[in-house]
Amino acid sequence: MKKIKSSVVNANGINLYYLDSTANENTILCLHGKWGRCETWRDFIHRYKNRFRIIAPDQRGHGLSNKPVSRYAGEDFSRDAYELIKRVNCAPVIVVGHSLGARNAAYLAALYPQAVKLLVLLDTKADGPEKLSDIPPEKILPIDQFTAGWPTPYSSYEEAVNDISKRFEKESNIEYFRESLIETAEGYDFMFSRFAMSAMDIYYQRWYHILDKIECPVLFVRAKESWYLSSEEALKMKEHIKNCTYFEISNSDHMLYADNPNDFYPRFEQFIKEV
Repeated sequence: MKKIKSSVVNANGINLYYLDSTANENTILCLHGKWGRCETWRDFIHRYKNRFRIIAPDQRGHGLSNKPVSRYAGEDFSRDAYELIKRVNCAPVIVVGHSLGARNAAYLAALYPQAVKLLVLLDTKADGPEKLSDIPPEKILPIDQFTAGWPTPYSSYEEAVNDISKRFEKESNIEYFRESLIETAEGYDFMFSRFAMSAMDIYYQRWYHILDKIECPVLFVRAKESWYLSSEEALKMKEHIKNCTYFEISNSDHMLYADNPNDFYPRFEQFIKEV
């Protein structure tokens, strides 16, 4: 059985930390959501590491990867992913993305079709501002609106976990943020860059036009109780995807692969076998 390795590669001028199962020529690239880390895919990696080569990076602004003061638009993330694929020599890949990672995966499939053979989009939405912001990165304040009121840095790991646990009901959400904790000289804080989180919001734009360009088969999955993706928005997105398999996962409000693995994985398995 192959061990999971970690490594760093320079892709698009950014040092990207990633996990690599190294097991097979057929590769699945896993892209986490906002505030997340490659570690969020550990169950996915465990399930498929002997059948596929699993590559799971910390995307720019997250985890152990670089956090430049730069643009954080879909084109930038997808270029990072494409350069990573080239550097580790694993194209074409199956790409599985969740939330922000699904948006980035869609850009990757649309802009670099030679690198992607199958695309899996998990609980992501394409609606947003019509135009990409032209605000210079150096003008962006390093304030993440979602976590701005959290009392970081925490004095201990236990205090951090206790505070996170009070903010979320589902264990999957608690674990998602717990995976990003790191001990610093000041105490425990999160590994994601506050600047990057702010920049992602500012450089976010509507991306239905990206869905229109995707040629490979797509599996599009919505969490049935999603707070992020409405059923109306999901069906609108589905109409923009040429070759789309769509379904919903019950008992989940966003982290569908973690909330309901018994429902998600058989459907995912069926998709990759059929296609």
